[in-house]
Amino acid sequence: MELFSERRKEVDRNFHLGGKSFYFFDFDDNVATLATQIIIFHKETGEEVLLTSANFALVHREVGISGIFKDYFIDFDDENGSFRNFRDQKIAAFDKIKGKKQKFIEDVEEALSRKDFDWKAPSWSCFYHAAHNQRPISVITARGHEPETIKQGIDLLVKDGHLSRSPNYLSIYPVSNPEVKKKLSGGEENASVADLKRGAIRESVEKAIDKYGYSDHHRFGMSDDDSHNVELITEEMKCLKQDYPEMSFFVIHTFKDSFTKTEVLQHRTRDIITKEESIADQMHLFI
Repeated sequence: MELFSERRKEVDRNFHLGGKSFYFFDFDDNVATLATQIIIFHKETGEEVLLTSANFALVHREVGISGIFKDYFIDFDDENGSFRNFRDQKIAAFDKIKGKKQKFIEDVEEALSRKDFDWKAPSWSCFYHAAHNQRPISVITARGHEPETIKQGIDLLVKDGHLSRSPNYLSIYPVSNPEVKKKLSGGEENASVADLKRGAIRESVEKAIDKYGYSDHHRFGMSDDDSHNVELITEEMKCLKQDYPEMSFFVIHTFKDSFTKTEVLQHRTRDIITKEESIADQMHLFI
């Protein structure tokens, strides 16, 4: 738990120039590691195999094709399928009275019952710093919950004393939420999570400019732990750099025990930090 009285507030790096720093975060395995499980199904028997999100990220391209899960498939039904735990479910009034909660809320509560190092993921310190200093934050997650459910889960981190205050939300994009997906994809049913995140980043940058005004000295950074997501995030950052050449754009690819920070320039990228994980080192990733 943080000692808030000992943590001073810091101004934006480009505050004296009129710029602001904007932080975009993937949530699972990047800010926090939750026990939410993804289910894959055997093609013949319907047998369910439960996978953590981290394990699923490693094998999902092989499911139904090759490897140990070649005889399994991914079911995209929101209510009963592979990602049902990553979606809000209808809860009857009677069950609500009995204390039934959305899965995201339950999983955050379960994480808070564990030790810090068990659930605080690589970008936790950046997330804490951004919330503590009220930097504008966008949460861009593959989950499909309602944005309000994501807020309620993060509020538990404040209530439990791990965040000093609620984040200053610029936007929340659970990109698999049907309404959010429809808006970001333009109705394209087969849009991938990475494509949807790419659209969410552009909308977040445009929303930042609309809300806080244009400045050549604004800085934007997105952290994510999924390699494919990072590829398309970087591509979108390149497009944004073309549109806003004076602003600064960064991509932080987090791993279990290391991270890479890349600055996106107009015609290339430049790795400016590649190192073994040191949580304290992340405090200056893109502030």
